[in-house]
Amino acid sequence: MTELRVPPGRAGRLKLRRGLEVARHGADLLDRKLRVLHARHEELLRAERAAREQWHARLTEAESWVRRGLLLGGEDALDTALARRPAELEITWTSTMGVRHPRAASCAVPDADPDEPAPENTALVHAGAAYADAVRAAAQYAAAGAAARAVGDELLRTRRRVRALRRHWIPRLETALAGVDARLEQNEHEDAVRRKWVADMQAQGR
Repeated sequence: MTELRVPPGRAGRLKLRRGLEVARHGADLLDRKLRVLHARHEELLRAERAAREQWHARLTEAESWVRRGLLLGGEDALDTALARRPAELEITWTSTMGVRHPRAASCAVPDADPDEPAPENTALVHAGAAYADAVRAAAQYAAAGAAARAVGDELLRTRRRVRALRRHWIPRLETALAGVDARLEQNEHEDAVRRKWVADMQAQGR
């Protein structure tokens, strides 16, 4: 931790008082930021859980349709399936207390080329549509997870900074200020005693 360098006398007391005021104000601001981040993080975690459940549901549905298609068409039913063009992902961004994170994700899954051979049965047609839904749900889940992690990381960093201020830096400033106040009070008392002694000596010499 940074060593305290305090000028002697009243200048040191003034510096410590200002430093303590800044530290307390900073801790208060960070406490408010912490509350906002905590509330937002909870929202994002709920959104992530909901997106994960949605993705699992869509994926389970797609796998169910594939199994039906294979039962109807046999193991070679997928041999005629051709790879489509890559899906296109678009992410919109936002920020929470200065933390940039995904707000939403949209995924465009290209339709099958009309010239491609059709699936061997309707179950595989449903499987293709279900997998497209699963891809879109996966994109939303990934964006929700990234947002929760970004805000969660900042939440931890802010919590560490508040802890450092409240438990270490502010107490050090308070201790140093108390020491300076005590020394100044002692010096002032000694000065008062010396002045009284000088005054008494002068009075006796008259």
